[in-house]
Amino acid sequence: MADRENEVLARIAAGVSALDAGEWDRLSANHPFVGHAFLSALEESASVGPGTGWTPAPILIEDESGSLAAAAPAYLKTHSQGEYVFDHGWADAWERAGGAYYPKLQVAVPFTPVPGPRLLGSRPQQLLAALEAVTVQNQLSSAHINFIEGRDTAETEQRGWLIRHGIQYHWFNRGFGDFDDFLASLTSRKRKAIRKERVAAREGLEFRALRGAEIGAAEWDWMWRFYQDTGSRKWGDPYLTRDFFDRIGDTMSDSLLLFLACRDGRPIAGALNVIGPDALYGRYWGTIDEVRFLHFELSYYQAIEWAIANGLSSVQAGAQGEHKLGRGYEPVITRSVHFIPDRGFKSAVADFVKREREAVALEVEWLRRDLPYRSSSAE
Repeated sequence: MADRENEVLARIAAGVSALDAGEWDRLSANHPFVGHAFLSALEESASVGPGTGWTPAPILIEDESGSLAAAAPAYLKTHSQGEYVFDHGWADAWERAGGAYYPKLQVAVPFTPVPGPRLLGSRPQQLLAALEAVTVQNQLSSAHINFIEGRDTAETEQRGWLIRHGIQYHWFNRGFGDFDDFLASLTSRKRKAIRKERVAAREGLEFRALRGAEIGAAEWDWMWRFYQDTGSRKWGDPYLTRDFFDRIGDTMSDSLLLFLACRDGRPIAGALNVIGPDALYGRYWGTIDEVRFLHFELSYYQAIEWAIANGLSSVQAGAQGEHKLGRGYEPVITRSVHFIPDRGFKSAVADFVKREREAVALEVEWLRRDLPYRSSSAE
């Protein structure tokens, strides 16, 4: 498809892995999850692709010289799993009315509820027009962009996309010198509770923080075992394949940070993080030996310590989890946007997301009253 007025050519590629890494990464704003290495690892490891319900279909905008000017990591989806923005109710309603909700067009980072850029490059309006055209021309029910950030959200609002709000919990570094400095900002009760949790979680265990090349084949084997344990309990079948971890270990090693808990030299739990330009992203956690508070120690407290020591501004520990609130993580609003061609269906969904946004705003207001900080200065 082409926009002749602006001499822009849009096309659908078979996947990110077949595209030039330098061209793609030039648009990615150094965000690790929309980088060529991460998205390619998903494809090449068969974590997405045939049999997964995620068919890669990145939308590309090329200028008159054939250079990549904009792109979106898009997928044709035959279900709503692995998105962390739940539209199963929409699917049920549309199918009860006689429609086919799937396949739908999904712009997202698979299995990764991390806010970030989604309309990559300098031509968001042309990119959105292309997404709409793909949806309409192929008679798809809808197009969705999950965990979209501010600038991109404003671009979709101009075109009448529906905006949906959700809640996550992020920790913010307010110039803390070390973990004790962070604890000093909390109320006495919360400060004592965290110290007790850390003592209980660490009893009889050794902890290791490994980065990049320090994470070897044996460590990846352990992390895969931990990930399988969590995945089988949460989703039934883990989304990611074993090969995915090897691939990101090869191509993204400098961006990876693995916390391990060991007993008598043998790992019993691990938490894998991805290091961004100014944030630490907690991604995968698991254990083969239940220890009280160990999840909080590996996934939250050690991440906070590392972020402070390395001058990062925030820690994002994934979706959901009000239990993060009492541990210094603050509620933030996340956004997804939705294009629905059918007017009647769009009207019904618009009413739902309006009421949902109002409920989310009230919930965030209520949650902020329970922040554990000694003053109300936290934002």
